[in-house]
Amino acid sequence: MSNRLFQGIVHQMKDSLDRVIGVIDDNGTVIACSELSKIGESREQIIIDLSYTMDVTTYDGYTYKPLSGKAHLDYAVFVEGVDEVAATFVNILTISLCTVKQYYDEKYDKSNFVKNIILDNILPGDIFIKCKELHFDGDVSRVAILIRVLEKSDISIFEILKTLFPEKHKDFIISINESDIVLVKEVKEDVESETLEQLARSISDTLNSEFYTKVNIGIGMVAYNIKELAKSFKEAQVALEVGKVFDVEKSIVSYEDLGIGRLIYQLPTTLCEMFLNEVFKKDSIESLDQETLFTIQKFFENNLNVSETSRKLFVHRNTLVYRLEKIRKITGLDLREFDHAIVFKVALMVKKYLVSNPAKF
Repeated sequence: MSNRLFQGIVHQMKDSLDRVIGVIDDNGTVIACSELSKIGESREQIIIDLSYTMDVTTYDGYTYKPLSGKAHLDYAVFVEGVDEVAATFVNILTISLCTVKQYYDEKYDKSNFVKNIILDNILPGDIFIKCKELHFDGDVSRVAILIRVLEKSDISIFEILKTLFPEKHKDFIISINESDIVLVKEVKEDVESETLEQLARSISDTLNSEFYTKVNIGIGMVAYNIKELAKSFKEAQVALEVGKVFDVEKSIVSYEDLGIGRLIYQLPTTLCEMFLNEVFKKDSIESLDQETLFTIQKFFENNLNVSETSRKLFVHRNTLVYRLEKIRKITGLDLREFDHAIVFKVALMVKKYLVSNPAKF
């Protein structure tokens, strides 16, 4: 927020209000005042009181009121005097300056600019024009990391994340709704997915251990310019949604690691049902019990290796062969053959997808 903008408004009002009026920042420093000699003065004693209330507060011959309803104090307005007239003036000034600040933020705030990009609220042709206006580097590599809070909390996770990533010119913390917060993180072009997952893990561990807040995190692909940022955000959303279907136990899901799951997620449910009907005999997949499904899962995990799978299951090799033969008779697919195994693996994922019936966006 430009101090000159505040000073301009205060200067226009000083002739209408027969009082000293002004604005202090979050450090208690006077950044705008109708009496120019007071600019730069420190009034840090009042900051503590203003941080705990949004109401009018009086101190040392002046009446104060915070400029906005945020948990963190950005600015406060002050008027000379502690009478009812001063309280009226400070309320009027607060409304006026809040309106001006909101307009300024929407037009010039970089964080708001990034939010409009990821939510597709700005035309692609206007993005680079806006970058020049804001002196915003549009060719830096960035990635969208979507943090979804699983339970409501009295703690402001948004404010906590802002303290974890204080570099406002490089990293942006953006609130999407009550549960979703996006970290737009500046990264190196060659950043590896493991590095991003480690970052996500540190965020999750910090919120869980220090603030008792559980989150799921989706990681999009790296955007190599500002226009690709909306795509990275959508990929982070897809990562969370697909993760709910195919990786229920994972709290951190990267779009890059979704594999065939992201392809299945985008298929129409009617096409998925047709596929299952063509691959399996009627109700054959439902006839497989939990023990058989567990055997299949371990067989896939051990790369279709009969000996290794039987060792991991603590069963005789012949017992496993018998189970696989039973599956072949029921489904018509021999999992020892690579092509049949691929079809079966995809079919199980498609079935899981249909059962979950995830909401699409």
